[in-house]
Amino acid sequence: MSVIQVGLVDMTGEIDVDLVHAAAIALNLQVTRDLPQFWPMSATVMYLPNPKKVPAGVWPVQLVKTLPPDEGGFHSDKHKQPFAKVIATKTDPTWTIDASHEILEMLVDPYGNRMQSSVAIEIVRGKIQDGAGQFGYLVEACDPCEDNIYAYTINGVAVSDFITPHFYDPMVTPGTRYSFTGAIKGPRQILPGGYISWVNTEIDEWQQLMYVDPTKPPTIQNIGKADSSKSLREWIDSLEAAKRINKASRKIDTPKEKALFKYSAKRLVAMDQLSIAKAKLYK
Repeated sequence: MSVIQVGLVDMTGEIDVDLVHAAAIALNLQVTRDLPQFWPMSATVMYLPNPKKVPAGVWPVQLVKTLPPDEGGFHSDKHKQPFAKVIATKTDPTWTIDASHEILEMLVDPYGNRMQSSVAIEIVRGKIQDGAGQFGYLVEACDPCEDNIYAYTINGVAVSDFITPHFYDPMVTPGTRYSFTGAIKGPRQILPGGYISWVNTEIDEWQQLMYVDPTKPPTIQNIGKADSSKSLREWIDSLEAAKRINKASRKIDTPKEKALFKYSAKRLVAMDQLSIAKAKLYK
C-alpha cells in the first residue's frame, strides 16, 4: 500500500510556527494511529515551512486568511490532485479542527466523489429516523459530527471526530463504533451542528439534512443537480448552506467547548515547555 503524504503549510505568515508544527505532529498521529483503525489507508502529515515549496507527491493543506464566496475547503489542482484550504487566524484556535476535518475527508475520499448506498433517512415530528427507501450518500467523514463539541485533543491540539464505515450499516449492532469518539450512537445519526448530503434517485436530485441549531429540529432541503464542473465534494462544500453550518459549528459557546479549548491551551504550553527541557538533554 502506497503512503499518502499531506503537508500543512501556513500561507498567511501570521500563525505561530511552533503551533503549526505541533498541529502537524498531532494530525500525523491522528492519520497514522486513529484513522487506520477504521479506514484502510496509509498516510502521513508533515509541516511544510516554506509556502513557496511543495515537495513532489505531497497534498498540501494551506492555512489561508479568507476563501472566495464560491469556494469550500476542498480543491483539485489542474492535474486533478487533491488539496485543501483552511481559514486560520491567530485569534481563533478552531482552525486545527478544520485542518483535521479537511485532511480526514481528503484521505477517506481523495477525489471528492465517493458514494455509499445506505438506508434512506427522513424527519418525523422533528426527529431523524430511517425511511423505507435507499439513498446514495456522499462520503464526508466529518460532516455528521463536525461541531466543536465532539472534537478531541492529541497532545493538546484539538482535532475533529470522524465517522467509521459502520455509519452506513443497515442497523445498530452492540459494541460497534459509528464515530471515533463514540459520539455517534448508530447508523446515519446526524449530531447537532452536523449535516449529510445524498442523491435521491427517485427524484434524481441531491438533498441535504442540516442540523444547524440544536434547539430546533433538523431540516431536509433539495439542492438540485450537481455542478458537473466540480467534484461532488467541491460542489457541496461551496454551497451557502454548507458554509453556514461549518461556520456555526466552529463557535466556542458551550461549557464543554470552552473546557476543551482551555485544556488545549494549557496542554500546548506544557508540551512546549517539555520540548525545551528535552532539548537540553542532548547538549
